[in-house]
Amino acid sequence: MIPRRKQLRRMRRRAGARLVAARSRLMTRFFIPRRVGTTARLDYAAVLDGQTVNLHAELPATMRDVREAEILLGRRSRTFQVPARIHTDREGRLLMSAAVLLGAAVGGASVTPGRWKMRLRVRSGRGSRTLPLLLVEHTTPVRGSTGPMKYAPLTADRYRLGRTLRGDARLVCVEAEPAAEVVNVYLEHARIEVDLRVLGTDAGRPWAELVAAGRSVECPLTEVEPGVWRLRAPLAEMLPSTDRAEHWNVMVHTDGHPPLRLARRLHDVRTPERVFAMRKIQVSPVRGTLMTIQPRYTPAGNFRFTCGRGSGAE
Repeated sequence: MIPRRKQLRRMRRRAGARLVAARSRLMTRFFIPRRVGTTARLDYAAVLDGQTVNLHAELPATMRDVREAEILLGRRSRTFQVPARIHTDREGRLLMSAAVLLGAAVGGASVTPGRWKMRLRVRSGRGSRTLPLLLVEHTTPVRGSTGPMKYAPLTADRYRLGRTLRGDARLVCVEAEPAAEVVNVYLEHARIEVDLRVLGTDAGRPWAELVAAGRSVECPLTEVEPGVWRLRAPLAEMLPSTDRAEHWNVMVHTDGHPPLRLARRLHDVRTPERVFAMRKIQVSPVRGTLMTIQPRYTPAGNFRFTCGRGSGAE
């Protein structure tokens, strides 16, 4: 018998899915067909590097002599203006292209969490006109070994494109969730060091805990540059207790927040465990005993150490 809570969750999911489907039908069958030709229609709209919105749109055929244009990002009383380029193609269509950099940390528009309106303002002669940016279809990323960045690489904030009920494009900004991100891994003879940074929360005075099945080892962190902390793997304490390999996950403890699992997620590769693969080394953490150790990433991007006894350990 299905528990009542699980039934309620299923009911909510189904109701939500029906609502989304009804909203999509209303938008595509009623609003969008009536607005084509009076708005700037987006042929391409995507956030490719996690922090830059790339836009390409066709302007209404009735518009002429447009010389300047800019993208307007607005929410409540705040508005950011970003220059856009106007040009024509071989068929004489009037087109607009723009790249909108986001985030104060990289010198872009300092948008805050929430939904932001996106519009196009064009100038012709002494007058100006503001047009909605109509997003008829979401741009589908090209499949390959890499894909669009889900998070801004410096701050881990997330930016995505959405649509209003009328089909207008809008930018949705979501603040970074607390996370511990790998910066670099150093493999040397008999020594492994990992640099990391804490995102989305105040790190305070962080420390690390290495956790395997039934075992844990506390490990200090040293700040090597502002916001970057170094972990030196305590090899002698990671020696497997049996002939079976052990997997050590790294948990980063910060002030006033639950432990964060160390991972590498600010990238655009689809298989981090393959692309960021690291070599296995053999060390002697205790006199007369050999151990193999390999830093690696799981398919989900979590960082771990795999340790085994002897030269033949896996």
